[in-house]
Parts: sequence; C-alpha cells; structure tokens
Amino acid sequence: MKIATFNVNGINGRLPILLRWLKESKPDIVCLQELKAPDDKFPEEAIENAGYHVIWHGQPRWNGVAILSRNAEPVETARALPGDPRDHQSRYIEAAIDGILVACLYLPNGNPAPGPKFDYKLKWFERLTAHAKDLLESGAPVVLAGDYNVMPTELDVYAPERWEDDALFRPEVRGAFAALRDQGWTDAIRKLHPKERIYTFWKYWRNAFQRDAGLRIDHFLLSPKLAKRLKACGVDRDVRGWDKSSDHAPVWIELKD
Repeated sequence: MKIATFNVNGINGRLPILLRWLKESKPDIVCLQELKAPDDKFPEEAIENAGYHVIWHGQPRWNGVAILSRNAEPVETARALPGDPRDHQSRYIEAAIDGILVACLYLPNGNPAPGPKFDYKLKWFERLTAHAKDLLESGAPVVLAGDYNVMPTELDVYAPERWEDDALFRPEVRGAFAALRDQGWTDAIRKLHPKERIYTFWKYWRNAFQRDAGLRIDHFLLSPKLAKRLKACGVDRDVRGWDKSSDHAPVWIELKD
C-alpha cells in the first residue's frame, strides 16, 4: 500500500499538476492540504475521473484538507480536530480506509512569532497531541500525515541559523513535535533515512529549489502497528520542478500488505 501527502497550494490552480502526479505515481491513499477552495468549488468530478474516492473539508481562500482513496471508499470519522468548537479553520480530516485510520492535517504556520498566530499554533499542537494520544491508545493502525509546518531538527532545514526565530523552527514548536512523536509514533522518513538531508518544501524565490535550499515540513507519523509494516518512503521532488507546481513536493510511504 502506498500512502502520500501533498500540500497542493491551491487545488484548482494546481489541478493539472495533481492529476498528472496521480496518474504517474498511483498512490493508494492521498492526503491533500491547503486546498484554498470552498466545499462547493472542490473538483470532485475530476478527482473521481482520475480513479479516486474522496472526502474533503474546504474553506474559501485558505486552508482546506482532503483524503483520496483509489480502492476502498473513505469512511469519515472526523472533519475537525477535537478540543475547541470555536475553531472553524479547515485543517483536519480523518477517515478509516482499508483497515487503517488516516488523519490528514495542516498545522498552522504560526508566523509572526511571538504573537496571536503563534499562540494559535501552539494551542492547535496541544489539541493534536491530545487527540493523537487517544488514537494511539485505541490500538488501531494510524497514520498522521500532512504539512506540520515544523522542521524537527537542524538536519531538516538548509540553514538552521537563519530560522531560529521563525515559527516553524522555534524551540517551543520543535519541542511540541518531539513530545507528540515520543508518545510512541514513528517518523517514517527518519526511520529509514536517519542521517540523510531530505526536503519537502522549497520557497518560490531566490532559486531555492535550484539551490536545494529547502525544508522538511511534511511528515508521516506512524503508530506501532504501521511502523512494523513500513518498507519504503521518499519525496517526489521532481514534481516541485514542474511548471506552475506547488512549493511543496509529494511525500510518500509504502507499507507491507
């Protein structure tokens, strides 16, 4: 089974990119972030014509998440992160697919830091950690996939000294990611590539992609049952180089059946 996560940075504007990648890569399950489209503007027909069942939670202009499945239809189990009924940002969706619980998340950016946006990011992280603990204690095979807007270590950022005050790299955020992981989750990329410098995001300006000045902010965290099935993972970095592509590249894992 191949599961992927891809921050598309606007699903309608990048639809040709997404469809081309789906055709070439053929993932079984896909988590999408940053749809930047309300529910009624989501390209459901195009996704279904590409061979995928889909559920989504959109939002005008910003945010938005979706889960695609090539085989079994997703059974939605949540379309918001528990813990704050006042939070209406579309950043989380969860579904059962082929015996796996798939959580697709788009964690807040948090800049500028410090400030209200950074406080919201930390609160969201706290809610995610609490919910993840419940999922882990259920004993179910679970994957937490998406854009975490966190570089966990200095290995995950091209120039750590330039990011010390950024909300994606501040100690509070890196500590929150470590606390989440230490519940018992496995960082799939680091499990199989513990020392390799791997990036999933490159800014559009200053030739960041050409210089490989990137960040690793898109992650897979696997529950113990899924971690035992992990056999491969990687980044489709060539997609980032396609014309008019997202500033993120798709990230994927392969699980033993």
